[in-house]
Amino acid sequence: MSDPRAAVSNVGTGYRALTFAIDNSTITYLATAAGGSSQVGLAVTFSADNTVKLTEDGEYVLGKLISVDADNFATVQVGGVCTLPSGASATLTLGEKIVGDLDTAAKGYIRAVATGTAGELGHARGAIHNNNTTTAVVVDLDG
Repeated sequence: MSDPRAAVSNVGTGYRALTFAIDNSTITYLATAAGGSSQVGLAVTFSADNTVKLTEDGEYVLGKLISVDADNFATVQVGGVCTLPSGASATLTLGEKIVGDLDTAAKGYIRAVATGTAGELGHARGAIHNNNTTTAVVVDLDG
């Protein structure tokens, strides 16, 4: 039997979620999609008061889209350890804070903050814990 401690995973630790309205543009409800939207699992930010949209390059990452309901409200993980996808050719430095990124033209992805860019430093949050899988970068949103 293999040693269960040999496989480290902190995903889900400190999980905290909140409810927000969706912008109904970058995030849409789709009854047939897992979690109510094809955007579930992507990174989100604010588009207006209590309303979320998918992140764009250099934007603040509020959290991870968990689910969308038919009434256009969403559950967003805003705290704890989660996985988020990285953008195309994103820099993913362990321990660095994150900001939004694009995957080609698609929104809702992350990358490490560009520490030489003052505007990004004000939007940065969290910390990258594991960058082995670019489609599931382990991030501590509270880090």
